[in-house]
Amino acid sequence: MTTCNLIIDTGNTFHKIAVIGVNNTLLEERVVPELTEEIVCELCSAFAPSKAIISSTRGDAERSRGLLEGRVQYVLCFDRQTPVPIAIDYNRATLGTDRIAAAVGAVELYGADKQMVVIDAGTAITIDYIDCGVFCGGNISAGVDMRFEVLHSNTSSLPLCSPKSVEGELPQLGKTTEDAIIFGVMQSVFYEVKGYIDAFCEKNEKNLIIFIGGDAEYFVNRIKNAIFAGRKIIYSGLNRILEYNATDEKI
Repeated sequence: MTTCNLIIDTGNTFHKIAVIGVNNTLLEERVVPELTEEIVCELCSAFAPSKAIISSTRGDAERSRGLLEGRVQYVLCFDRQTPVPIAIDYNRATLGTDRIAAAVGAVELYGADKQMVVIDAGTAITIDYIDCGVFCGGNISAGVDMRFEVLHSNTSSLPLCSPKSVEGELPQLGKTTEDAIIFGVMQSVFYEVKGYIDAFCEKNEKNLIIFIGGDAEYFVNRIKNAIFAGRKIIYSGLNRILEYNATDEKI
């Protein structure tokens, strides 16, 4: 049986579970609202992973570790202080593990000799810069859904809108209040992200522009030469961190 690792990436809403084989091959993926013993048992029985990593923004990593006891030989609970195979020029006590994993994944997939802008368009939007294997920092702003929610909840008459009703290229101007909100939010996010990219590329036009996150689909095709990496970059990053920390362990 092929040697493989189990990746558990727990976010605010879903557990993303992946089984990774040699050369970062994705053997299985599950996205579930709850991580159950049945799911863990099924995956461990089918793939017999030797190692596992748990990354959680919910603070429930120990519960997940308990589900793996007796099924996986080596389990790593990834947190801000876990050693990683890249340099980090940022206060790690305040740096989210998702951003660390994305940076490690970017270096793993695209090379330690590259300059990269990684844009994670999720609940929040993070824009991080990696320069030849060094995480140089980044910025955080409100995500698409958050902006729609703020406009609705902080006014008495504006409706709650969604980007799902937008198809194709966005018009510059709305002709109804709903369209004005949708186009306003989506265009403002696009111009914000594009402004960052232009600023980075002014210094180095060879920067790789990498999009991840659930809302990336609305923007990646509007940015020249941008790459959509999806969840692969997080899985690759967590898998690399797992292997890096297990190097001296007797598996």
